[in-house]
Amino acid sequence: MSLTAQDLRSAQDFYGAVLGWEFEPGVQGPGSYVVAHANGTPVAGLMESTQTMGVRLPVVWTAYFVADSADTIASRIRERGGTVAVGPLEFGRGRMAWVADPWDANFCIWEGPVDADWHAGPALGAAAWLELRTRDPFASAVFYGEVFDWDSRAPEMIDVRYEHDRVLLRTAGHTVAGIYGGAVEASPDPDVRPRWHVYFCHGDVDAAVSRAVAANGTVVTPPENTPLGRVAALRDPEGGLFHLTSGETADADS
Repeated sequence: MSLTAQDLRSAQDFYGAVLGWEFEPGVQGPGSYVVAHANGTPVAGLMESTQTMGVRLPVVWTAYFVADSADTIASRIRERGGTVAVGPLEFGRGRMAWVADPWDANFCIWEGPVDADWHAGPALGAAAWLELRTRDPFASAVFYGEVFDWDSRAPEMIDVRYEHDRVLLRTAGHTVAGIYGGAVEASPDPDVRPRWHVYFCHGDVDAAVSRAVAANGTVVTPPENTPLGRVAALRDPEGGLFHLTSGETADADS
């Protein structure tokens, strides 16, 4: 996952203070893209947005999905009513595209090498959980399943579970994403419209929230106990929405 920021230096200062991240220049060169590390392990990318026609891109965390062929995935997205906004195009050592599902939830597809030391899962400072909030979780699950061909994968690689009013995605024995209903496509509030939400793991969510406030972040939802552990929703100083979790996954209540 990656953050599009308007001021890359300020974003590094904020997330370094809140999550203890350290940063190194990424494949796009210093000043435009950096890789965040937690305890020496890369966990996220931060990119400075470019200005187009006097307007900068919004500050947002974006989920990435790995693809064998970005062109194939982009074609499937279009065929099923989604949108390919940008790309596929060359980016560093691979190719990527900015896309949206039919309900306008944005995400990216990535074709290229994935370093073995990039961390996914509930480890301190890493992304522990992705959550899609959409109008119809089952229709969304069908869309993503067809686009990424989940049904053809071995169950130990990709396992999709339909439970009550949600869909859970498991990989390598861990629940890594959930698809939930309740989003309203026409809502004037962008947080209520369909979107992917990212949760970062932190052992002391309350302390991290305090550091975020001290660094000029905003608390959207105060820390509370949930099936995902202790969870809070925050905005960074530029308005980027993200969540913190103490590390448990949806396995806890499944």
